[in-house]
Formats: sequence, C-alpha cells, structure tokens
Amino acid sequence: MTDSPAHKHSLKWWIEALITLGFYVIYSAIRNQFGSALGDSIRVSAFDNAIRVIDGEKALGLYFEEWLHQAFLDWDAFIVFWNVFYGSFHFIVTIGAMVWLFLRFPRRYTYMRSALASTTSVALIGFAFFPLMPPRLLSNCASQYGACVPGHDYVDTLVDPGGLWSFESGTMESISNQYAAMPSLHVGWALWCTVALFPILRSRWAKGAIAFYPVLTLFSIIVTANHYWIDAVGGIAALGVGLLLAVPLARLLPGPAGTIKSDVA
Repeated sequence: MTDSPAHKHSLKWWIEALITLGFYVIYSAIRNQFGSALGDSIRVSAFDNAIRVIDGEKALGLYFEEWLHQAFLDWDAFIVFWNVFYGSFHFIVTIGAMVWLFLRFPRRYTYMRSALASTTSVALIGFAFFPLMPPRLLSNCASQYGACVPGHDYVDTLVDPGGLWSFESGTMESISNQYAAMPSLHVGWALWCTVALFPILRSRWAKGAIAFYPVLTLFSIIVTANHYWIDAVGGIAALGVGLLLAVPLARLLPGPAGTIKSDVA
C-alpha cells in the first residue's frame, strides 16, 4: 500500500532535488580528488593494488575476469550493448526507483534515500585509501605509465568498440577518477534498487527483473573489463554499512518518520 496524503505532503520534490544534486556534486568533487589525474604515483599505487587483487583471486582459484572478458571480446555489438548498460542503467534504474518511492512510498523513500547516500559516502573510503586500476587499463599500462609489466590480456572496451563515452576524451580524462573501482558502486547501487523495490513490487515479473538486475550489473562490469568481481563484494559491503547508517541519517534529513518496513504491508 502507499502512504497517506499527509505523508506525501511532508516531502517537497524541489528540496529533495537540491539535496540530491548538492550531495552528488560534493561526492564527485571528493571522489575526483583521489583520481587518475594526480600523476604517476597514483597510477603505480593503482597498478600495484590491481596485482594484489589478481593474486588474491588466483589464490582463491576464482580469477576468471580475463577469461570472461576474452570470451566475448570479438562480439563488438554485444560489448557495446554492455558498455551502454554499464554507463546508463546505473543512473536510470536508480533515479527511477528514487522517483517512484518518492511518489508512492514516501516513508520508505526517506530511509532508502538515506541508505543510498550513506552507501555512496562509505565508498569514498575505498577510493581514497585503495586506488585500483581496472582491468581495462592493465593491457596498456606498460606503454603509458612505465612502472607496469605486460601480460594481462584486457582491452579498454570504452575505447574499442566503445559505448556512450570514453575516459580518453579531454575533459573526462582530466577530471575523472579512473581508479575508483573498489568498491563497485555499480553493484552497490544495483543491489540497493533490489532492496528498495522488491518488497513493494506486486507482479512476479517485476520482482524477478529487479532481483536479477544486480546479476546483470555484475556481468556488465566484468565483461567490459571495468571491475574485478571482488569490487562487487566491496559494493555489497558498502551497501550493508549504508543500510545501518541510514537510520540515524534519515532522522537528520527532511521527510516523514519511518523504517524500511513502513510501506510494506
């Protein structure tokens, strides 16, 4: 069921929009402070951490990213689709979930909005203290950065065959943080969508779609060589912490009082 009119009127869309925009601007500025534009030292650290991740996955017998990436690499249209998925669904599905919760389930919205903000903030700890070179950059790091060693059979699929955008473009290359890979917010946000929507969806196909969405996201980040699977584990952990921090944060932000279960009845 949805909330009462009184609950709906206690939230103002323009206030929520300003809070969201302000938060994302601040988050992006902090995230990019630890970015790939900082020079050779951050590149070397990011590469060293990538080797640690790969060695750790090999020790577990679970290093499969390179195999999965190579298995589909010749399917250009397939890779382009997953690059578009990677670059767009991350925002489209999350924003859609936020808007629907705001319109139909305001009490649940206040909790889930706070959980998303907390999850995203927690991720900054990983970006700051564990810069991580994504797989797609490992294949050309020897020629570009000088401190790397060859032997990793990955392709930067954002460049070839491409997608919606590439970090090779001037502005993106200069301001973005290409080493903000641990944790994966793509997976963290995707699972947030599942937690937010699954209990309030009615049809089986809708429940199935939102439950499977994080799996598709996990596939997209690996097949396009943007992440290691362990980054997804980090994203799940960030969400877990974010859900815990959401309760006190929700009390500080505007909106009706409520818990994650408020609208599930």
